[in-house]
Amino acid sequence: LWGCNKTETPPPAAESKPVEQPAAASAPAAGEEVLVKIGVAAPLTGPQSHYGKGIENAVRMAADEANASGLVIGGKNIKFEVLAEDDQADPKTATTVAQKLVDAKISGVVGHMNSGAGIPASKIYMDASIPQISASMTAVAYTAQGYPTTYRVMANDAQQGKVLGEYATGKWGAKKVVLIDDRTAYGQGLADEVEKTVKAVGGEIVAREFTNDKAQDFNAILTSSKGKKPDLIFFGGMDPQGGPMVRQLKDLGMSAKYLGGDGIYSPKFIELAGKSAEGSKASSP
Repeated sequence: LWGCNKTETPPPAAESKPVEQPAAASAPAAGEEVLVKIGVAAPLTGPQSHYGKGIENAVRMAADEANASGLVIGGKNIKFEVLAEDDQADPKTATTVAQKLVDAKISGVVGHMNSGAGIPASKIYMDASIPQISASMTAVAYTAQGYPTTYRVMANDAQQGKVLGEYATGKWGAKKVVLIDDRTAYGQGLADEVEKTVKAVGGEIVAREFTNDKAQDFNAILTSSKGKKPDLIFFGGMDPQGGPMVRQLKDLGMSAKYLGGDGIYSPKFIELAGKSAEGSKASSP
């Protein structure tokens, strides 16, 4: 104690008295707990559910880790709760899901997975001033709307499509290209960007075909494409169609290379395509 006040002479050791220690300070009272609801919107059922469940599981894991850490913000204990909704990769269902999450008073949403679902839903979140962060939506239109609440964490179709087109004509030297898309905002938008790049570097689009995101039989499209003797077939769409398509391509004896976007970059694509997946390429997320 003397060391803290050198203006006084310390008493002799014999006369020193034990210093009474102050009672231990009581722990501060626990702060108020605030529940923060985070929405997740993605296809949790159906052929694309392997993607959707992956997003949901990742958000739940992040919330569990944050809750276990005892997160405190502004003196308040924060607890996260995850509310997951199945949009079925469907635009109409996605808007219903978005309104349900807004009504549940979420503070933010991770989703949607598909551009076609997330774009119409984004207006609902924007009107409610709720931030929307997508882990996978690539359509240029999503953020081009200019909403201050829309965010993404990966490249858009303009960036991805340019790289894919350059890879097709450069690395693979393709001169004649067939484009097939699933008519979704993602698939069609990506194929459009690939087409721009292929044409810009002097390649030829010998056919532009389309299917849908529920189809499984592509023999008619591929048979028609085979007659045009393409060097490469590009597919804008997801793995539930991409896998069977490349398998049918090989069954028809076509030698054309097969290229797709991040929608077929998955173990599911390999499972669905089997040995026919060998040699196929996709852009990574």
